[in-house]
Amino acid sequence: MFDPEIAEIRYGTGLSSSARAPSSVQAMLDGLSSPDRMAERFPIESFDSFAPRVRQFTQARREARKQAGTEAGKAADKTRKKIASDAREAYGTFFRNTLLRRIHTETGLRERLAFFWADHFTAYANSSIIKWATSPYIETAIRPHIGGTFEDLLISAVTHPLMLNFLDQNTSVGPNSVAAQKAKARGRVKGLNENLAREVLELHTLGVNGPYTQDDVRNLAELFAGLGYTNKGVFRFVKNNGEPGAETILGKSYGGKTPALQDIHDALRDLARHPSTAQHIAEKLARHFVSDTPDPALVNAMASAYQDTNGDLVAVYDAMLSHPSAWQTEAENIKQPIDFMATTLRALEIDQAYLMRSKTRELRNLLYAPLQVMGQSWEKPIGPDGWPEENTHWATPQFMAARLQWALAVPQALRRTLPDPRDFARAALGNRLTPEVRFAAEAAENRWEGIALVLSSPAFQRQ
Repeated sequence: MFDPEIAEIRYGTGLSSSARAPSSVQAMLDGLSSPDRMAERFPIESFDSFAPRVRQFTQARREARKQAGTEAGKAADKTRKKIASDAREAYGTFFRNTLLRRIHTETGLRERLAFFWADHFTAYANSSIIKWATSPYIETAIRPHIGGTFEDLLISAVTHPLMLNFLDQNTSVGPNSVAAQKAKARGRVKGLNENLAREVLELHTLGVNGPYTQDDVRNLAELFAGLGYTNKGVFRFVKNNGEPGAETILGKSYGGKTPALQDIHDALRDLARHPSTAQHIAEKLARHFVSDTPDPALVNAMASAYQDTNGDLVAVYDAMLSHPSAWQTEAENIKQPIDFMATTLRALEIDQAYLMRSKTRELRNLLYAPLQVMGQSWEKPIGPDGWPEENTHWATPQFMAARLQWALAVPQALRRTLPDPRDFARAALGNRLTPEVRFAAEAAENRWEGIALVLSSPAFQRQ
């Protein structure tokens, strides 16, 4: 069943003449536990490293406002702008290094899974400089756990400061909490926010059709009260915000008289081990990697592996990659824009030195902005449910035209000398090279048109 080319195209970051394809399913799985060489070679700072920027920015902004019109205020505002500029530049580096990891990796499954789980646990901010911290969130909360258990990944993502910011958890307090009572005594109102609880049940664990009710959402929200973060971007649990007493979720009671973080962890672990979560995660993985309508037997095999191992993710990946449906020769899924762009750069073997020395503005014009036109703003999904998986979302005339325009213009801007289209077609498509694409590559009037024809072909557009 195993096919190294399908492994690279469907489960990796595309074919490359300079990178070895995996030799077996076991080699693909072993890559998840091997040293993370791409993270070492193309580093992205951790959220803990990024967080001081948030604190420094907040302090400088506060000082600038406090002393507005004075020399001290002007100096503080200058500092604020410099911190923001540095964070914006770092964001460009995160984008560049994310692409470089995909271009040069020999463990493509790791890069694809990092994207999948980051999308599953979508989180981003829209204000201050924390809006540039999504890559550090992924690097800290997601990437280290993609080869572990789902419950550890769930806890890591759900309790992360960026997730709490994204879903407004910092404003949530239990209706009978100490904080709520104090606010009431001062004539103020502090209330419960159900955003995080709803997304955990609906998107992260049980699924939109899962066996939960509004009461479960409400009780989980009360249990979550107390989760928050400081103005320095550091996680904290505030007992005074927590709802006293036990909360019942899916018929099980959590907590007691005093709110505690451990009770939240216990509830998340139980949700992670629920059969509906196993089914939801299995189906979502199968849809992402194999087909919009995956073989039910494939999904069931993955869900069974999940339940048998209490959510061991490598066991789930193994069940997927060991099933015949995973290696069907017909490619059904259309590449999402980030996959289309990254596999193009990999197939073209874009020089690392070129991307490393490229200015942020150049990267924006050639790569970042075109992604937006193709319908996929980098690290900014449409909503908390992440990017749509359906082919129908991506295969619109507008989005496909944007891909063609990019394929015609950008490769020649990224490489001084483009490869012969005939050679490129063989390198980029391998056994997927059809007579029609071969003819188009041979008949092209020039190299840049020939490359664009290969990139625009259904054989390259699908995984």
